[in-house]
Amino acid sequence: MRTLLTVGIMITATSTITMADSSYLSHERQSELIRLVRQDCGSCHGMRLTGGLGPALTPEVLKDKPAAVLLSTILHGRPGTPMPPWNGFLSESEAAWIVDALQKGFPDAR
Repeated sequence: MRTLLTVGIMITATSTITMADSSYLSHERQSELIRLVRQDCGSCHGMRLTGGLGPALTPEVLKDKPAAVLLSTILHGRPGTPMPPWNGFLSESEAAWIVDALQKGFPDAR
């Protein structure tokens, strides 16, 4: 029960973040994030993000997932699974940019 409560609090806390908050990211930082997702996330989610140890991160799979839930997963991980928290490496705006890009179709390296 405690885990569900914690997840609910994280989702509520992050649900006020909008994708517009990530609009300030420079082209250079966006390129760094693309490399990070393709390499680091790709090591579990597949280099093409079509699945592996972790689930696929394609627009088709993510289309019905609330952005706030995806953002919370990126920032806080998923306890009891191999999904680590990335909040030590990414800001909320950077994670929001990643969520938006994943839901639209993640770009190749720039």
